[in-house]
Order: sequence, then structure tokens, then C-alpha cells
Amino acid sequence: MAKAPVVTPRADDFPRWYQDLIAKAELADNGPVRGTMVIRPYGYGLWERMQAEMDARIKETGTQNAYFPLLIPQSYLTKEADHVEGFAPELAVVTHGGGKELEEPAVVRPTSEMIINDYFSKWVQSYRDLPLLINQWANVVRWELRPRLFLRTSEFLWQEGHTAHATYEEARDFAAHIHRKVYEDFMVNVLAMDVVPGRKTVKERFAGAVNTLTLEGMMGDGKALQMATSHELGQNFAKAFNTRYLSKDGRQELVWQTSWGSTTRMIGALVMMHGDDNGLRVPPRLAQIQAVVLAIKGDEAVLAKAREVGDQLRAAGIRVQVDDRTDTPFGRRAVDWELKGVPVRIEIGPRDLESGTAMLARRIPGGKEPVAIDTLADVLPKVLEEDQALLLRQSRERRESRTSEVSTVEEAVEVATAGGWARIPWSTLGEEGETRLADHAVTVRCLVAEDGSVPDDGDAPGNVAIVARAY
Repeated sequence: MAKAPVVTPRADDFPRWYQDLIAKAELADNGPVRGTMVIRPYGYGLWERMQAEMDARIKETGTQNAYFPLLIPQSYLTKEADHVEGFAPELAVVTHGGGKELEEPAVVRPTSEMIINDYFSKWVQSYRDLPLLINQWANVVRWELRPRLFLRTSEFLWQEGHTAHATYEEARDFAAHIHRKVYEDFMVNVLAMDVVPGRKTVKERFAGAVNTLTLEGMMGDGKALQMATSHELGQNFAKAFNTRYLSKDGRQELVWQTSWGSTTRMIGALVMMHGDDNGLRVPPRLAQIQAVVLAIKGDEAVLAKAREVGDQLRAAGIRVQVDDRTDTPFGRRAVDWELKGVPVRIEIGPRDLESGTAMLARRIPGGKEPVAIDTLADVLPKVLEEDQALLLRQSRERRESRTSEVSTVEEAVEVATAGGWARIPWSTLGEEGETRLADHAVTVRCLVAEDGSVPDDGDAPGNVAIVARAY
């Protein structure tokens, strides 16, 4: 009789596979309030690594971290009409506190443009105060009607950057820098995710922005996922909050602003882009555990060697964990680590001690081979980099093989419905075609120039629309 699969095969039921993997890899559970989630330690460890990598890149831009309140006076949201309209259906509102009805209801933070701009208007007085570059790591609440762990939850974790600049050009260039040098660099070089950088259409723009830059990734089922966005806010919020500065010429001028964010949705992307029928596959540069050393039996010599190997690898700069839980069957432990997607397993038993080798199991390409124990510290860094590159290559090959050039709305819908991406000239599609796509639950994920770069204008000649179904 064939062994039952540990998780539902992706080809049988992709959504069920996703839920199975999150549960069995111990990434998260559903919270007690519908739409909320409990992020378990292994899942939160992935987020911590993501935070560390992005935070370092954000700080390299000169941006500083701060923190703003979770509760925002409801009146703040009426100051920028497009912004409040965009978020109104998702708001959670507090009307009572301390046993009494509040004089003014408070909105639970869906995003912080409003409250941060209130303080920007106080902090910015002169051109000497610019640029003002602020980021916060926080939680936000957007009431979700169709929740799915990590992808769409009523509460999620994120970072949100907010900046004020003296000129339009400075703000535009800063938003573009965040887009490419923070987000794209992190996703390609750490998450090993092939992403398409592009510009959102007017319909898909962030509420209150004059331009939204996005990074779109293709998941294992061919659907798109918006990975992170960077927005040019123009002077919309500056006008609403009267955020002005005294220029070098002695004139009062409105600031130009940006905002940008990425969320725990990236953990969902990690699952759907890199996972397989055996579980998660974590890119080595991201993994909080790059290698696990498994003692096969509770023999004292085996345990001692496993711990010694762990120390040697740690000294070589590898993030390692020694699994010496020999009261748990070896096969079960091996499957658990495979589910969690740890890049490398090093298995050591009595026979390995005799031969001076350990069994090296590679999660990403698969397969096992014996390796001399005394060479592991030299071999592993090369193996990890090979496997990092393999994940990125597989991600890119998937997108390229499942993207088609089309010339009509009907062809675009057909490709997207079949689980692929379509490229269609924006001059052919236009806003009318975009509306027709929506009738089939298909959207324009972004606009790109003919050469694949990000266009400076949404209606620039030669723009191409990337069309897909999306999460």
C-alpha cells in the first residue's frame, strides 16, 4: 500500500496544500477572532529574519525607525477623501473605552498616513528639516471578509515607511530607490524570488497616491501576489495637513511625500513560491536554521559527535541546530525538518562514526550523499549558495514558461484563467479593457516598459500590461 502523503499534493488541491503546509510546518494557527492569526515560533523566526534583512536596507537609506499609536481619531481619516474612501470598508472602529462611550470614535490603524502626517506637520518647519525619513514596524487591522493565513488576515504585521521631501523629484527618486534597492534587492537576493517590478494602473493605485510602484511574484499555481509597494503621494497629504516648510528662498512650500510597505504576506509567498509536495523550502540566506545535525541514535559517541559538528558549523558562520531528541523516532524527526524546509540535514549514526562520514540531505534539490565529517564546514557554505541560486532559477523559469504574449482581452483572460500570466500592450488594453478583465476576476498586476524596466509614465508609448489572477 502506498504511503499517504504528508500534505495534500499541490496538483490535487493547491489551497488545501497551502493550509496543510502552514499547519504541519508549524508556521501559524487561526486566531480566536475570525481573520486573525497566531504566528508560531518557527513562522515568527522567518519574519524576524525578513525584518532584519529589510531593516538593514531601510536604514542604509538614512531612514530611522519610530512608533506611532494604534488608535487614530476617526476625524483624521476624513482629511484626504480618496484615502478614506479606499479604506472605509476595512475599518475597525472603537466606540467605547473604560466603560464609557468615547467622545470621538477611534479607528484601529489600517495604515498610518493620517497620524504620521499630523506629526510631520509639526516637525517640519524649514528646508533644514528635510528630507524627513521615518519607518515603523507595527501591526495593522483591515477587516477581512475572506481570510487566509498570511495572505489576507484582519490583523497583520508590516513595516511602513513615510517620508517628506523638498521637491517632487526627490520624493519620486526616493520611492523608486525603496522599490528597487530595498524591496527588489531583498526579494531576489534573500528570498530567492523572481519578481516583476512595475507601475500600477490608476485603478490599482494606493488610495491617495499619485503613483504606486509594485513587485509582483508568480506563485506555484500561476497566480500573482503583490509582494510590496512604494507610493508617490505627491502633495495630497501635505495639503490635507498643511505640511509646509520655509524654503531657502524664504517661501512657504508644501512638502512632497512617499509611503511604502511590506507585510507578513511574504511568508505566504515563501510557501506558495518555493514549497513542494514535501513541505516548505526555505532559501538558505533567509533560513534561521540553515543546517540541522540529527543524531540518529542515542549512543553517547553519536550524541557527542553531533554536538561537536554543530559547534564546528556554528564557528564557520552557519546557523545550525543540533537535534539530539533520540527518544523521538529518527524518521519522524527527518520528516518534520523536511516539512519546515531547513536547507540541509546532516545525519550522524554509529556507522557514520566508523567511516568518518555523515549523510548530507539537501532539501532544495533533494537527494542524499555521504560527506567526510571533517570537510563539512568547508562544503556547506558552497552547498547553501548553490541551493539559494537554484531556488531563484526555478522561480524565474516558472514565470517565464507560464507567461504568454497576447493581443486581445479574450486571450488575456484565457491565459490567466489557465494559471498563467499574459503580456498585452497597454495601448491595446487600456482602462476599458481593464474593466472587462475585472468581469473575469483578472487584473492588471502592473505596467512595464518594452524592455522590462519600470515606465516613468502610465501612458508611455510601448507600455506592456502584465495580466493575471491574483491573491
